[in-house]
Amino acid sequence: MANSIEYAQKFLPIIDDVYKASAVTEGLDAGIKPDFSGVNEVKVLKVSTTGLGDYSRTTGYPQGDVTVGWETMKLNEERGKEISVDRMDDEETLGTAFGKVTGNFMRNWVVPELDAYRFAKYAGTEDILTTDAAVLTKDTVLAAIDEAVKEMDAAEAPQEGRKLYVNSDLKPILNGALTRQWGSDGTVSTVLAGYNGMPIIYVPKTRFYTAITLNDGSSAWGYAKGAEAKNINFMIIYPEAVLQVKKFALPKVFTPDENQKLDAWLFQFRLYHDCFVYQNKAKGIYMHKSTV
Repeated sequence: MANSIEYAQKFLPIIDDVYKASAVTEGLDAGIKPDFSGVNEVKVLKVSTTGLGDYSRTTGYPQGDVTVGWETMKLNEERGKEISVDRMDDEETLGTAFGKVTGNFMRNWVVPELDAYRFAKYAGTEDILTTDAAVLTKDTVLAAIDEAVKEMDAAEAPQEGRKLYVNSDLKPILNGALTRQWGSDGTVSTVLAGYNGMPIIYVPKTRFYTAITLNDGSSAWGYAKGAEAKNINFMIIYPEAVLQVKKFALPKVFTPDENQKLDAWLFQFRLYHDCFVYQNKAKGIYMHKSTV
């Protein structure tokens, strides 16, 4: 039987929903993105000018300079996986095994790697605002965040829309930094959901490194913390400072009758993606890293 590849439409909303529900970087997706259709790179126009000078009643206006250049953004990451589920294993679980496997694969492997890659890429970008590595306590965490906001304000990064990403290990420390509680007598919440206008997004610590290593799949899967990497305590990100691109994230599904290798359902997933920090908006990112 000739191959009959099904671009399983029923799996597309599942994959999209898993991404939106599980990816902490989903909130940084831009509404308008450069068009990568038919290409693997795009060029974004950058324009800068000089500032004001003294106006002369004799010679008139001081001459200004205009600099126009192009910033190249090239997609570099191509990742993939093939998974098979035996026909009888699927049948003996009332046809649910295959769907569960693919859903868990997206939730447990694809989404964490996507988040980890993005944070590491942003952390390793030149010209973002950073601080020396430090251990944060409930007595120092708010001061560290306030200092980050102060530096971003001084760099004139836009204030509206900033998001505060916090290492999940710091959740009890941040919650203990302020004395307050919400709820009725029967329910109490001490979780801080926002700080001075910034929504707080807690990031699993295994996705929050200054650098990662992407395993090639031959002896190890997924990703790992980089050899010289540090844990990130928190990041403040202005969403328009970054660009997140998923050019291709589509599954292929072969039924057991179409699969010529095994009598099994076959799932293939390929992800072609990357992320970027706009060079003239790098100060829209602040990173506070740990000592480990």
